[in-house]
Amino acid sequence: MLRNSTLARGIFWLYGELLLVPPNVWRETHNYHHAHTAKLIGSHIGSYPMLTPKMYLEQPPLRRWLYRAARHPANISVALLTIFTIGMCVRPFLRAPKKHWDAAVALIIVGAGSSALIATGHAWQWLFAYVVPMAVATASGAYLFYAQHNFPEAKVASREHWTFTKAATDSSSYMEMSPLMHWFTANIGYHHVHHLNAAIPFYRLPEAMAEIPELQSPGKTSLKPKDVLAAFKLKLWDPDQNHLVGYPR
Repeated sequence: MLRNSTLARGIFWLYGELLLVPPNVWRETHNYHHAHTAKLIGSHIGSYPMLTPKMYLEQPPLRRWLYRAARHPANISVALLTIFTIGMCVRPFLRAPKKHWDAAVALIIVGAGSSALIATGHAWQWLFAYVVPMAVATASGAYLFYAQHNFPEAKVASREHWTFTKAATDSSSYMEMSPLMHWFTANIGYHHVHHLNAAIPFYRLPEAMAEIPELQSPGKTSLKPKDVLAAFKLKLWDPDQNHLVGYPR
């Protein structure tokens, strides 16, 4: 859709900057995530860190605290600051300024626009027209990132046993939503299909699932409170039990 449109490319580039999702950073993290999701070691880029109970207990206290903080609901609730501003803009730019120059541009655009509105007496408009909608959108997106790979039936594999297909079909969820919510989220709830082939347009993901039998029995989750609570209880991968578990007591 609009693949060869220079105008569309420019519009979507600016859109990504305004959303604190710099296109270069997103492309890098998204591609890495698809190539490494559900690996026990190395799957944290573009997703959330994953350890086994043994690995977790072997970490020094600070690293354990950072691990818990990254996977805590509070981190997701303030994703506008932690995951998008710091994670998608500040850290990538500091790590590779030349490569991720667009991360600095995003911070400048949003920072300058916000400062201008506040300085001209439009602080309330800035708060309710930008900050609140962005806070809701980024927290929702951060939870989708979490739940799509942290659900009761999800599987995690060592590098030796990891395969791309299994990571898509066994480690990526189908999120049950109403047709309206599927529309609002661009069908990203068909996440196992998306992971199998990221080139499938979002509007054809349901069709792909309906036509391919192997994609019709995925692990499922939803936005129902019980499923959200169940997802947040999953913190570590236990290779002995072959499923995700909570923290050791």
